[in-house]
This record gives sequence, structure tokens and C-alpha cells, in this order.
Amino acid sequence: MLFTETRGTRRFAKDPAVVKFGGRYFLYYSSFYSGEDSLKAATPSPDGRKAGLGIGIAVSDDLESFEPIGMVGITQECEKNGIGAPGAIVLDGKVHLFYQTYGNGKHDAICHAISDDGVHFHKDETNPIFSPSDDWCSGRAIDADVVVFGDRLYLYFATRDHEMKIQKVGVAYADVNGSFERSEWTQAVRQSVLAPEFRWEGECIEAPATIVHDGRVYLFYGGAYNCSPQQIGVAVSDDGIFFEKLSAEPFLACGAPGSWNACESGHPYVFEDEGTAHLFYQGTADMGQSWYLSRCEIEFRDGLPAVVS
Repeated sequence: MLFTETRGTRRFAKDPAVVKFGGRYFLYYSSFYSGEDSLKAATPSPDGRKAGLGIGIAVSDDLESFEPIGMVGITQECEKNGIGAPGAIVLDGKVHLFYQTYGNGKHDAICHAISDDGVHFHKDETNPIFSPSDDWCSGRAIDADVVVFGDRLYLYFATRDHEMKIQKVGVAYADVNGSFERSEWTQAVRQSVLAPEFRWEGECIEAPATIVHDGRVYLFYGGAYNCSPQQIGVAVSDDGIFFEKLSAEPFLACGAPGSWNACESGHPYVFEDEGTAHLFYQGTADMGQSWYLSRCEIEFRDGLPAVVS
């Protein structure tokens, strides 16, 4: 699988999230939209927004070939500068999309929308539904990912320190049977649950991507800012809150010179389908001038994830 969209002269698709819904696979990803795109979206933008970051929707029958079918409309005031980096989950027969506002610096936050068909989304009226307290970070929240663990839905997000220099991961939770509006979220701890420490991680841990295996939460993440290069690491938790990194080295490194991901293998997303786990991620070979999405199969061996060759 190698997926991208052509916008003008640029190829661009980032920040993947995948669910299986109605017998098909839905891929949600960061894309570009123009005023024309926003008016053609499944939920049209009311005023034909200017070009910016948005969320694309593509479908597949086999996880190999994805066809773009639309975009999530820009419909709320908090979204006016853009949206992106979606996380997705199917609960009670509906697709729940958790995504970030874009272009607002330390004021970016997490939003929520629900769909009956995977394409048309109803936005939460309390959006944005979550941002962390600013006593331990800048108050920003981006790169949403959610996982059911026990009777809670855990929301993992990236934020930055007060100087907006160091990127790190925090966590909040809500009752899994709730509506996930703003008042229902509790910040689990007033500190990061994962932060950069190894040389290859630079000043950034972002894009948390979680899966539950044998009663533990495994969190894949992007280490280092884009094209530094960003590479993928993994950590594990017994309670969904406190994590231990499994290695001082990347789990999935960037590609060899000349390969499609020579400058980055980053922004992971983990998707499980009938017992098989897939790691989706983004890559670039030209320092971010073009972006592609791909995937690999992973399995667990003695409690440790491994790429299936």
C-alpha cells in the first residue's frame, strides 16, 4: 500500500486513521482543501473556506487500494483555520472521529464528531471537547487517538511545554458509555505520560497510536519532529496512564536513501482487523514536499510487537 492525493503539483496525505465499518475500510487522513473542496464535502462548509488543512476520507475493500471519496466539512467556528490529524473508532455501530483544530498555536484542541455511514459527520456542539490544563504544559492538544480500556475511553494527545519547544504526550479519559462532550472528560494526570529522552527522539514525542493486547496498552509514537527524521517507537502500560518504552531504538526506522520514506517513517496508527494488527504510518523522501501513507503488519511475540516480514 502506498496512498497519496495530488493537490495541484503536490502529493499530500498525512496522519492516517483506519476503521472497518459496513464491510469496508475507511481511511481518514490530513489533506488539503480549497473553497471548492469544502463546498463539495459530505458536510459542506457554509462559506467555501480558503485553502488549508482538512480531513480526507478514502475507502477500500482490501486495505491495499484506497479511493478518496470526500472530506469532512469545516463547519464550526473553532475549525475556521483548519482541522486534521484524526483518530477514529467504531462504537455502538457509529464512527467516532476525534481530531484537532489547526493553525491556532497553543490554543489548538481536540474535537469530536459522529457518523452513521462513515462519511457524513455530526459535530459535537461542545467542540472543542478537550484541552489540558496549562499548569504542566502549554494547554495545547493535537494528534488525538482513542482506545477502550476497561470501562473508559482513553484519549491520548500531543502537547508542548510552556515554551512551545518540547512535544510530549498526555492522557484523558471518559466513560465509554457517555457522549464524549466537553464536560465528560477527566485529565488523568497533570503531567506527560511520554516525553522525549533518547537521541533519536530529539525534542518531540507525538502522534500516539494505541492498541490493547493481553490486558496491556501498547502505544506507538512518532519520535522527533517531521523529517528530523521522525521514526516510530513503542511503549507499554498496565493501566493506560503510566508508560514504559520498550527500546532505546526506533521500532520502525525511516527508509534507506532513495526509498519513499527516506526522510521519515512517522505519525503511526494501529488498526486491528479480525485478530491481525496493522501499523499505518506516513513517509516522505523529499523533506516533506510530498507525503505518502503506507502500512505493515505487526504481531506480538512474548509480549513484544514485531513487524511481520
